[in-house]
Amino acid sequence: MERLPLPPGYRAQEVWDFHARDAQQLCESVAPGQLTKRLVWQGQPLEIHIKLRPGGAEARGPTQAVRRLLGLVLDPGPFEQAFFQDPHLGPLIRQRPGLRLAQTATPFEAITWAVMGQQVNLTFALQLRRTFIELADVRQGGQLFYPDAAAAAAIGEKDLTERKFSRAKARTLLHLARMVHSGELDLDRVDPQKLLAIKGIGPWTVQYTLLRGYGDGDCSLHGDAAVKKALKQVFAIPLDAKAAEQLLARYQPYRSLAAAHCWASLSKQG
Repeated sequence: MERLPLPPGYRAQEVWDFHARDAQQLCESVAPGQLTKRLVWQGQPLEIHIKLRPGGAEARGPTQAVRRLLGLVLDPGPFEQAFFQDPHLGPLIRQRPGLRLAQTATPFEAITWAVMGQQVNLTFALQLRRTFIELADVRQGGQLFYPDAAAAAAIGEKDLTERKFSRAKARTLLHLARMVHSGELDLDRVDPQKLLAIKGIGPWTVQYTLLRGYGDGDCSLHGDAAVKKALKQVFAIPLDAKAAEQLLARYQPYRSLAAAHCWASLSKQG
């Protein structure tokens, strides 16, 4: 087990909440202070184990993936220093100092999750995610693992559409998986413009992928329904996507953390 230091005041709750968003936990096992993530890593099923300890975390798995899962890629400090006294986001920052953005273990998981989450609520997106995992059917020891591009590319379009995927979403997901599997799309060196050129992938999907998959600190989630709802409450004004984009622009280059505080403000977690 590797030991990773955690920053003082590390907020585990919101990080754990992200990984526990699916109560069925097909590829995750989440308990207080413990997280197990099952995924295909470099072509092989892999279990990542993380245990929180005083002042640190004990982990077994690739350090890069562990840091993503723990939300350690993006440091909230500079954002909080810059906007601690902001009349709008300042109260949210003071309510949740040290709030971090949990990430997916890999960029492929981030972009597939983003495609499944397009224009649907979280409950339905999670249902699609479970279907995707089940149809890819990567198993070891009776457990399911989040698929890589090779396993995802082998899923049949009809199998997806028969289980509530729209035809457009199924085609986008499978085309994406095949591009990654063939090497046509390299997620290690992502090009946002190349992603946008893929049919079925728009600005929200790209920005969400950059945030969850890469820890990009300045993603504008102005098209996100929950971010717009939170901004409407914070600024107390009518809001559409364009107005949300303009409001978020004032928080450059930290718009990802602004979005994180917007999401958190809609939960009951302190």
